[in-house]
Amino acid sequence: MQLPEICIKRPVFATVLSLIILLVGLISYTRLSVREYPRIDEPVVSVATTYRGASAEVVESQVTKILEDSLSGIEGVEVMTSQSRSEQSRINVRFTLKRDPDSAAADVRDKVARVRAKMPDTIDEPVIAKVEADSNPSSTLPCRRDRSRRSKRPIT
Repeated sequence: MQLPEICIKRPVFATVLSLIILLVGLISYTRLSVREYPRIDEPVVSVATTYRGASAEVVESQVTKILEDSLSGIEGVEVMTSQSRSEQSRINVRFTLKRDPDSAAADVRDKVARVRAKMPDTIDEPVIAKVEADSNPSSTLPCRRDRSRRSKRPIT
């Protein structure tokens, strides 16, 4: 006999079986851990360097290129972007989601320390920081008041 035949011949068995399945589902649902806002922040580490008195081309060739070559060898690098401006270099390294942000920052710190001797002595010490996704505002809201309809009294 198959299950449908048993359930047709014994309706109480079918009802009890349905209740058991419903009860198991409810118990499983209550034990299910679901976060309203799951943490899916990509680990991003930023390296900022200042080279006073240097042009953007000099910063790129003597600071940014050296750091990029060193940081590209780190495991789990997904995307690396860099900006070279007059007196400033900024490199953002984004890692895969599997990578721990603290260990990624430590690896970046080690690589920067290894190539520090290849860079000019007059640059400031590179600043390495973890970039948090929720540290910047997601939106800004400008507010304006139409004063033509109201009195010209100052706002206090």
